[in-house]
Amino acid sequence: MLPEIKNYISEAIKSFDSIPEERKEVLKKISQYVQKRISEGKTAELIYVCTHNSRRSHFGQIWGKTAASYYGINNVNTYSAGTEATAFNANAINAARQAGFRITQEGENNPRYSVFYDEQQSPLICFSKTYLDDSIPKEGLCAVMTCTEADGNCPFIPGTEARISCPYVDPKAFDGTPQQDEKYQERCKQIATECLYVFSIIK
Repeated sequence: MLPEIKNYISEAIKSFDSIPEERKEVLKKISQYVQKRISEGKTAELIYVCTHNSRRSHFGQIWGKTAASYYGINNVNTYSAGTEATAFNANAINAARQAGFRITQEGENNPRYSVFYDEQQSPLICFSKTYLDDSIPKEGLCAVMTCTEADGNCPFIPGTEARISCPYVDPKAFDGTPQQDEKYQERCKQIATECLYVFSIIK
């Protein structure tokens, strides 16, 4: 794992005690899904969903996979999607880079990004898409709804075995303000911490 990411994780896991108990109960539902799939000898397929698939859902995808790798939980794939496609937001990419991810870009219109968390592992491929995209598995999914809008606008996501509402405050509200970078880093850290908690309790 990249040393910058390991250092970031070391700090994030110190914040487990600050996660409210009611929030932990929601996160444990994700852990239970992963535990069940692993116990059945299957791959856990986590899809993080937000309306525009541009910020919070991408944080979920990259931190979900990174957390699984950190805790040595194999057979976990992570994806992100939305109810509509836009682009992986530049401010979110910047926050991920500051956390230690190495990110390269291909293309200009809704570009694809290779997100590296470990030199020995294949990168995560991130781009904005809907939950009907061909890159998303069609069965066995756990849909983690990272915003209330997506939860309300997605009455049904094909292939879901579990659906968990786990909303995060959108940093988009701070775009173009003096607090912009701080708020994106804050949301990145929160999602990292909660993804790490999910995988820390899997046996």
